Amino acid sequence: MRIHVVRTGGFAGIERQAEVDTSGRPDAEVWQALAERALAPDRTGAPGGRGGVPDGFRYVITVDGRTVRCADPHLTEAQRELITKVLKEGA
Repeated sequence: MRIHVVRTGGFAGIERQAEVDTSGRPDAEVWQALAERALAPDRTGAPGGRGGVPDGFRYVITVDGRTVRCADPHLTEAQRELITKVLKEGA
């Protein structure tokens, strides 16, 4: 599974990208479960990619061809966790 994250916006407007390929990783199932939760529709009623804040970050998360767009402060907990992990570990 390939998980790709693009972060744009923020005060400086600098784009950051990272990708993690879970193939062959011992924790691949953990990544897959997190990615599925991050792509699932938000059941809390939060607007997701709509209504970001000025100078806030916007994200595009793509997992094996499935894409979701979201923005701070309206991320689900799973989206926030996945974004953090991919930006930290991805190359």
